[in-house]
Amino acid sequence: MNNLHTKLNEYVIRYDEASLSEHLKTLVDAAGEETAQLSPDELIIDDSTILLDVREPEEFASGYIEAKNILTIPRGKLEFVAIDKIAKVYGEDAKIVTYCLKGPRGALAASQLKKLGFTNVSNLKGGLACWLESGRTIKNYLGELRLIK
Repeated sequence: MNNLHTKLNEYVIRYDEASLSEHLKTLVDAAGEETAQLSPDELIIDDSTILLDVREPEEFASGYIEAKNILTIPRGKLEFVAIDKIAKVYGEDAKIVTYCLKGPRGALAASQLKKLGFTNVSNLKGGLACWLESGRTIKNYLGELRLIK
């Protein structure tokens, strides 16, 4: 379990150390304004909710938010597979909540899904890091895990 926390912390540090260019920051801000940004308290996960994890596979393996309908589609592949993996299976009106580690990739993904014709899309503001900081759990091959403060 220590290994999971170490891995998540490494991702957070890498993300924080990356300097976002002003152009990218502008894109992320605009994407955040185009779609609903839900806090962990506002996120209601029911049987109709599709949680869409847009992180890379190794990030997903470190832990994910548990739901009946969880999809993992890395942000870089989303536009190419969204119709087949989401629209054809669940419909364009399905309730989709995107998330990533800290929020920007999720916001960009939610914005792109809306541009592709999906109508009920939102993003988990602050991503998985915010989810864990709020005291909630994630799941991986070890079982259910929570952030120890």
